[in-house]
Amino acid sequence: MLFRLAAAVLLAVGLGGCLKYEYEHEFWLRVDGSGAVNVTGRPALWTAFKSLGNPRDPETTATKDAARALFERSGLHVKRVTLTRREGRPYLFVSAEFEDVNRLSGTPAFPDLRIGLRHEQDRLIVEGTWTRPKDAPEVGARDRDGLMAVRFHLPSKVFGHKNAADGVERGNILGWRQEVAQGLDGRGLDFGAEMDERSILLSTVVLFASAIVIAILLLAGALWAVMRRGRRELTAGDSAP
Repeated sequence: MLFRLAAAVLLAVGLGGCLKYEYEHEFWLRVDGSGAVNVTGRPALWTAFKSLGNPRDPETTATKDAARALFERSGLHVKRVTLTRREGRPYLFVSAEFEDVNRLSGTPAFPDLRIGLRHEQDRLIVEGTWTRPKDAPEVGARDRDGLMAVRFHLPSKVFGHKNAADGVERGNILGWRQEVAQGLDGRGLDFGAEMDERSILLSTVVLFASAIVIAILLLAGALWAVMRRGRRELTAGDSAP
């Protein structure tokens, strides 16, 4: 019985790690609001959500050059644009960096995004929605299959989130997903998280520095005690008859 339960758990974990998305946005966010984003999707879904290319022939019009121009026009620094294939179907991939996540919403590259990052006491709150623009072109029925997702690699400890699909993954990764058909029908994909305003790197450096300071203080205290004891012994020796 225990063996079957363990096998079922391992199978579930394996399946979770093998999920493939037809349209995905993946963010690496910093505490100052800057970061990087990767967008991957079939050309038809780029057309349906970002109006890139011609809906009559998205595979030849939602091109690498068009995607690069779209992101650069939105103020992002494009690092890489590629076109790959999975099971015979093309997927357009763009990797880019941004200076302020709060300035992405509504730009030519992100008409489907509403996102905000704000300070709240000693916490950072990120929240938003992916929603297909109402004036976006329609796509054929063959492109309504599969899943779409938005994923965040957050820079600090996560205190809470808004119903992330798999909870907090590997300490600071959150993801939300839904069926592509639901997104094409106008259903929004809401996301949100609450995290520490200090980055994990900063917290680690502060902890390490604190440990060094404490070690130095302990060592200094020990040396002072030894020297004090030595002076007392020396004084006692000098005063002896």
